[in-house]
Amino acid sequence: MVQRREATVTQINNYIKAILERTEVLQNVWIKGEISNLKYHSSGHVYLTLKDEGATLRAVMFKGAVMKLPFKMENGMKVSANGRIGVFERDGAYQLYIEDMEQEGQGDLYKKLEELKKKLSGEGIFDERYKKPIPKFPERVGVVTSPTGAAVRDILNILTRRYPLAEVYLYPALVQGQGAAGSIVKGIEFFNDKCPVDVIIAGRGGGSIEDLWAFNEEITVRAIFNSQIPVISAVGHETDFTLSDAVADLRAPTPSAAAEIAVPDVKELTAGLEKTRIRLKNLLLKKAEASEERLRLISERASKESFIRRIENLMQTTDRSFDMLLRAMEGKIEKKMNLLSEKAVKLDALSPLKVFERGYSVSYKDDKVLKSVKQVKDKDEVKIVLSDGRVHAQINRIEEQL
Repeated sequence: MVQRREATVTQINNYIKAILERTEVLQNVWIKGEISNLKYHSSGHVYLTLKDEGATLRAVMFKGAVMKLPFKMENGMKVSANGRIGVFERDGAYQLYIEDMEQEGQGDLYKKLEELKKKLSGEGIFDERYKKPIPKFPERVGVVTSPTGAAVRDILNILTRRYPLAEVYLYPALVQGQGAAGSIVKGIEFFNDKCPVDVIIAGRGGGSIEDLWAFNEEITVRAIFNSQIPVISAVGHETDFTLSDAVADLRAPTPSAAAEIAVPDVKELTAGLEKTRIRLKNLLLKKAEASEERLRLISERASKESFIRRIENLMQTTDRSFDMLLRAMEGKIEKKMNLLSEKAVKLDALSPLKVFERGYSVSYKDDKVLKSVKQVKDKDEVKIVLSDGRVHAQINRIEEQL
């Protein structure tokens, strides 16, 4: 009978770490690769990934070694890194602990980006003279982005909250991977040719240069430039910048900021109207008081009874005119508020998120929408998006439809 061996996770990780540390060739190795997912931590340490055409390797460079570098690391930079392979016991992951680094040159993607940027700049398509103004009060807003994820929810929520008078139309596009650029182009062309809107928001959440590459593709840049409708670019985080940002009529640092830029805030507009109403009311009151004072002085000087009655009639006429003007102003404001409520109801009915509230859900595996039972297997982890949140579940049984 084979003796059963048991060990804790910590023991296994420590055992693997000891094996790696005893392997001499892994304790002083030079590794060539391209920097990606670079993060300068507040501690001074740097976390990154080295990659080539076939694989990636997690790496860390501590503050002391970073301070000795004669250059600043950047995403896309090709380098040769020297260090040791070790195990980070907490995560059970092996990684390269970098002690020195030599710069090999810019990565292929960054070279390609700079070449395309230079080419398009030569054509002048980034020039300010081609930028179209963003309408102040858009009635229809088009959104080109992925139908899932935080970006689309942030955009729709902010548009609905700030300006429910506007109708919002979502074009569900791929924003990452093969075919993403073409999908974004189709979305922009859709709003130009088939569903006219006043302004287009095109973008996605943050990521590496690879994740955002669809917004650096030439066909995407030219589609934005050729759009007859103003385009607000909303790609990634505030520090991310793509060629789509450069060519767009307006660049927003985040998708949420794009929604805030695209429409005014109805609360601010309402407050402005109220201030205007109060100013007009006070102005009319002052003019009425001044008129009444002049009439009073005239009436005091007048001795004939008929003239006094005439003055009194004029005073009553002034009061009626003032009351009519106030009622007209209040009626107009009430009509605008009713219209605002009606638009808000219509917008809520058109929202693509409403389908979740009717009992539907969307399932994902590895951030991909599940369309067939063949995409999953027993014990797979899946994510189910509902109207009020997400459920993380495990596949226990699969039944195929006959």
